[in-house]
Amino acid sequence: MRTLSDKTQENQGSIVAQYDDFYDDSIIEWRDLGARYKAENIIKVAAGKTYKNVLDCGAGEGSVLKYLDESNFCENLFAIEISGSGIEQIEGLQLTKLREVKKFDGYSIPFPDDYFDLVYCTHVVEHVEHPRLLLREIKRVSKSQIFEVPLDHVINVDKYYKELHSFGHINVYTPSTFRYLLKSEGFIIRNDFKTRVNKEILKFDMYRNKKTKKTVFTELKLHLIWPMLNVVKRIIWGPKRFAEFGFSAYTCLVEPAGDLEIMF
Repeated sequence: MRTLSDKTQENQGSIVAQYDDFYDDSIIEWRDLGARYKAENIIKVAAGKTYKNVLDCGAGEGSVLKYLDESNFCENLFAIEISGSGIEQIEGLQLTKLREVKKFDGYSIPFPDDYFDLVYCTHVVEHVEHPRLLLREIKRVSKSQIFEVPLDHVINVDKYYKELHSFGHINVYTPSTFRYLLKSEGFIIRNDFKTRVNKEILKFDMYRNKKTKKTVFTELKLHLIWPMLNVVKRIIWGPKRFAEFGFSAYTCLVEPAGDLEIMF
């Protein structure tokens, strides 16, 4: 297992404490909606594969676990989570395929080498102070891996610093910068795709989270203006730039492919 310096451990302890009471019933419906699409992406990127033992790394309150528990994706589910309140929520779900849930410090995964057929880590890496340490631990305990990250690295991303940090997003990626991270850590990408935020999620965020009043204009934004803007961006930017900055999330299935490709 990778170890952290005393100072880093002290900082990480503070982060763990901040997340400990993060999950409660106030955002269950919102997180559940997002989790449905995350679970669908996990199943889609694995291209019909099934697994025996699967670990959710950074399981939150268990919303993705719940959807995979209902599928034929795997036989056994395991979970690790930094938040005590998240673990309480997971245990309350009483999932039939869930074999074990453990609290971890955000880096050291409390399982032996090659214990899992697959580890998935969805919308977690952007929160991690030292992502390479976590990637190495994930690779240590598993034969295959699935990652999904939001594509926050837009043009002039520094202007959105405060907004992104309010979500806990301390790392920002485009598809190519995340692939660079994975490849330099000794992973090979077997399958990948990019997605945009689903209209159902946009609608929930607008009317439920932000409590925007439903009008003809807001409906036009959802169903006509925003989709047309994506078409215009694709034309003006061109395919290469649009591929980097025109999507909301990147999902990939990877496998370990050798030693690290970075210098120490």
